[in-house]
Amino acid sequence: MSDALEVLSGGGVAAIPTDTVYGLAADPNLAGATRRIFEIKGRPMAMELPVLVASTEQASCLAAGSRLPEQARILVERFWPGGLTIVVRRAEGLLWDLGGNGASIGLRCPAHPVALELCRRAGPLAVTSANLHGGPPLVTAEAVAACFGSMVDVVVDAGRCDGVPSTVVGLVSGEPVCIREGSLPWGEVLATLEL
Repeated sequence: MSDALEVLSGGGVAAIPTDTVYGLAADPNLAGATRRIFEIKGRPMAMELPVLVASTEQASCLAAGSRLPEQARILVERFWPGGLTIVVRRAEGLLWDLGGNGASIGLRCPAHPVALELCRRAGPLAVTSANLHGGPPLVTAEAVAACFGSMVDVVVDAGRCDGVPSTVVGLVSGEPVCIREGSLPWGEVLATLEL
């Protein structure tokens, strides 16, 4: 944990466990840190990096108006921490280099003690699955180290991480949109919102 925090605070990339798979993490506040994730993974810059948070409060600070929309609040109260990513309008003036068009931000609170503690101590982290773009997810620290070698500054080993990817819900336009159905069934999302 201390090694990961040191790497992240220095603008490096850490491979960390989550409740889904291992992820490549960087501090989006530091210039160039997220760019390294795109380069290491071979991820197109058009594909925005999601952000892991430790709490609803951290998430609210990153959303437009420094508050989550009502539908987002309903969903996170029920499903966080866990396999739900919400995409909302990004806070004005939040100039993080996450890729994409810069107008929205994907937020998730992971149900993994290591990832949560890192976000509590380091702040929100830009994270994407630890694999080469288009390749299968890597579910062990050994596989991550073998794939990326010295391109990643530290690998936090927390055993096997082979959960189902999160469900991604778009809440930018007012009506919820299923961007990706994952561990959380879309029908349960709609039922929670009473739609």
